Amino acid sequence: MAKNAEDIVLFEERIPIYPRSVKGRFRTMKWLILLFAYSVYFTLPWLRWQRESGVEQAVMFDIQDRIFYLFGMIVNPQDIFWLAAILMIAAFLLFFVTGIAGRAFCGYFCFQTLWTDVYILIEHLVQGERPARIRLDKSGWSGERILKKTVTHVLWLAVAFITGLTFTLYWGDAYALFGQFFEGTAPFPAYATTLFLTLTTYVMAGLAREQVCTYMCPYARFQSIMFDNDTLIVAYDEERGEGAAGRAKLGKGRKTVEERHAANIGDCIDCGFCVQVCPTGIDIRNGLQMSCISCALCVDACDAIMDKLGWSRGLIRYASENELEGGKHRLFKIKNIGYGLVLLAAIAGLVWSIASQTQLSMAVTQVRNPLYVILSDGQLQNSYDIKLNNKSEKTVTLQVRIDGLANASLDLGRIRKIELEPLSSMNLFVRVKAPPVKGQSGQIPFRFVVDTVIDGKPVTEMKKALFTMRGDFAP
Repeated sequence: MAKNAEDIVLFEERIPIYPRSVKGRFRTMKWLILLFAYSVYFTLPWLRWQRESGVEQAVMFDIQDRIFYLFGMIVNPQDIFWLAAILMIAAFLLFFVTGIAGRAFCGYFCFQTLWTDVYILIEHLVQGERPARIRLDKSGWSGERILKKTVTHVLWLAVAFITGLTFTLYWGDAYALFGQFFEGTAPFPAYATTLFLTLTTYVMAGLAREQVCTYMCPYARFQSIMFDNDTLIVAYDEERGEGAAGRAKLGKGRKTVEERHAANIGDCIDCGFCVQVCPTGIDIRNGLQMSCISCALCVDACDAIMDKLGWSRGLIRYASENELEGGKHRLFKIKNIGYGLVLLAAIAGLVWSIASQTQLSMAVTQVRNPLYVILSDGQLQNSYDIKLNNKSEKTVTLQVRIDGLANASLDLGRIRKIELEPLSSMNLFVRVKAPPVKGQSGQIPFRFVVDTVIDGKPVTEMKKALFTMRGDFAP
């Protein structure tokens, strides 16, 4: 029998979730990680770093001058491939961790999780514990509810604003930009960025919360591809918790482990504490679910109940499917080893690239219109555009020469001395002249060479180029 159009529901209204606070080793670890992450994020823009030239800010992304400052390292536009390496490292680190410990990143390190934890803490401090918040929402729009809700949202917006403003301060001199922001003289992008991040942080961490993890985050959708029977997940030990007769609350004849086992009842007393502490509102006893972010708060909740009863912990714990089924947990599998090796190779490549970075770089482009010119004295002339980049923090004097092209000369035009300021670049238009060689035509390879001295040490940079030779013009 077909359903009527009015019977088909295309949208399900969100069911409010009121996470209960819990104490335990995983909750403590989450607080420590959150404290560390917040300390780094909110402190870095204000740290000073002495440099011979450039801004004295430890971490700053200078878009206007196209330079990124990261403590003692300076990243130039020519080093953009480092970003690709960092993204590759992040991806394979995520794959590696997921293959071993499931969604551990989501539960402990994800920005959404970190900011949502703070928002839930504010809600708890202002409105009370879970039962108090539920009663408050069911009490109608009383004066108490209006006051507490207003204070909660004002504090949420304050945290969101500080978050957005701090992000903005990474893109300029933090001390100067902070003053300009409140004086109304900061650039428009500073206000736009701060407003955008304020609104998104407020909505994502305060209003959407678990919906971000369940519906918006793509990781929730493809994570299962990297799971296998040896992946550690937050799991409920169904065999121990259910027994043959299922789980049951504490009562007469089932208050001790011995009494419950004699009645074939499992160790789960169906208190619901594991469900109440879950930030995404799932029941872990129903098995692995897409919405589980592996935060392990349900483990702390269950352990607290087991400790109170004097029973052994581990009814809910990190375990693999093989382990739950009585098998052996295998950590080092070919997949995980592969992820690990690629990850190490990417890290090694990035470290080597940074360590071997030169303080002077050069790019050479041959001018191809025209490809060559025949001069009045019979010589052939090729033109080139040279871009020189000084990555050091000192002004350098450069000497440009050519090597590997017989009887050739370099014409720099009216330029007699090339000086390049710190962290700056320069474009040169140069000409290379050479007499035609009989029987030799085509592209002749040679090199442009730039010599300088930086910090008392000679520095040489070379780039290959091609000279268009026409031997049929030789006398």
